[in-house]
Amino acid sequence: MKEILKLDHIQKFYGNEGNVTKAIQDIDFSVQEGEFLGIMGASGSGKTTMLNCISTIDTVSAGHIYLDGTDVTEIKEKAIAKFRRENLGFIFQDFNLLDTLTISENIALALTINHIPVREIEPRVEEIAKSLNIADILDKYPYQVSGGQKQRCACARAIINHPKLILADEPTGALDSKSTDQLLSIFDQIHQSGQTILMVTHSSKAASYASRVLFIKDGQIFHQLYKGDMSNQEMYQAISDTLTMLLSGGQ
Repeated sequence: MKEILKLDHIQKFYGNEGNVTKAIQDIDFSVQEGEFLGIMGASGSGKTTMLNCISTIDTVSAGHIYLDGTDVTEIKEKAIAKFRRENLGFIFQDFNLLDTLTISENIALALTINHIPVREIEPRVEEIAKSLNIADILDKYPYQVSGGQKQRCACARAIINHPKLILADEPTGALDSKSTDQLLSIFDQIHQSGQTILMVTHSSKAASYASRVLFIKDGQIFHQLYKGDMSNQEMYQAISDTLTMLLSGGQ
């Protein structure tokens, strides 16, 4: 399998010499193309900082991050926005939709800023909306639809350009139980299509859909679980057991 993402001993410090906070001590791992990787850990463990460094929103203090062979840490500032647009898809807890645009226009925006020909945009939006079961709300505005529908719109926007990596930050955090189940089945569908996903989550249920889960503690990898032949329920139990050990300070 092809390695799509590599974190090479990254560190992230904040502050100055007199008062340094080490958000990331030393994190080193790689992600294979088509893998669905879950990231878990207590608040303040460094997982969101790590996600921000991968997404080029933040920069590392030491180490390197490679996306499909490109050293993300070496990209010049003026080229970062283009790199992000062409290689990454984002799904956030609070959806990040534009209220002045319809659902269709929100999804199409990802294509427009990548200069996709106008004649191709509508068919592609309709196709992806149909696959995510939101074709019937394309003409509505975000404030007119449910949280689950907003998040499916955000998923459509994230995957419509076929990015090399989807970064999801607490994607089920603002959803009720039914909408969470629907979204997780969509994540499963996206993963089965060969898309690479990296998801930060507090939810053991969401993480149980991942093919591997990394547990971060104090800016380092504490443990990792591979799903293998486990069912979602078995993976959920293994995740819960690991979190109990992590939060109790066990090794």
